[in-house]
Amino acid sequence: MPLISVVFTCRTLHQSSSQCAFLLNVVHLIAFRVCCCLSLVGLKRTAMAAIGHDLQGIMLKGSHCLSSKVPSYVQRLMWKDTAGTREHGTGISSDWFSSTELSYVNQGEVTLHRAMEILQQQNGWQIETKQGNGDAVLSTVIPQLGKVFRMEGVLAVPMDQLYHELFESLERMPEWNPTLSQVKILQRIGKDTLLTHEIASQSPGNLVGQRDFVNIRRCWKKETAVYLVGTAAYSELIPLQEERVRAEATLSCIVLQPLEENPMQTRFTWLLSMDLKGWIPKSVINYVLPQSQADFIKHLRQHLSISAWP
Repeated sequence: MPLISVVFTCRTLHQSSSQCAFLLNVVHLIAFRVCCCLSLVGLKRTAMAAIGHDLQGIMLKGSHCLSSKVPSYVQRLMWKDTAGTREHGTGISSDWFSSTELSYVNQGEVTLHRAMEILQQQNGWQIETKQGNGDAVLSTVIPQLGKVFRMEGVLAVPMDQLYHELFESLERMPEWNPTLSQVKILQRIGKDTLLTHEIASQSPGNLVGQRDFVNIRRCWKKETAVYLVGTAAYSELIPLQEERVRAEATLSCIVLQPLEENPMQTRFTWLLSMDLKGWIPKSVINYVLPQSQADFIKHLRQHLSISAWP
């Protein structure tokens, strides 16, 4: 977009000289970085169009969108790490990233927003299982997703410890969770988005044969809550394997929240919707998935009870 249009827009909207200078700096910096990227990796037209669209939106909306509402990828192009970026956990630290990486981040964002909508739904949940310690699995049917299971419980450890175990130490999960035989991080996109490959163990009684998953995992921190979302992804790094069925996690979202009355304990909520693929009766799936959630939190508790935490 020509610089003269930026100046004209600033004057038309009666922007202050400092705000106009900010916009001009945005354009100058992005133009410089784009030129560098074009010479190195051949930036696609779609990315250029997206940049132009967002810049135009910044200018047309006026000063009220500056600077906290500047798109996060624009802030990253300007070597800026704002508080808003840290809060929402974008955390993409590379100077530039591919269209595939962008699509992975977008998948994580879409899954997060869908999960938050479901979490806000208060009605329509039915109890599947309930344990004596208060752990419960509920379910409801969501259009385009099918049956979604919701695990709820309280763990007697601080939220930061759970975040460390479930995201930072993801590859060590099979050490304490016997339902998984392998978890491998294939790619890190910034600090808060992961591409992973997971191999599940066979279910008890061999009701469901061995499955593997390729997932996008995304961490987002909001105020005092941590959201750990996951969804199925495609990657050429892990082609389909004949010895296993490639299942799909259509939606997974773990929410960690410290209890108000005791911050050293954490409320654990887990949404799960999964397509196990293959010829499996729905009755078997509807038994296996809530049971796997109950088993997961049981193994997690056992692990936490013997784990040291600073």
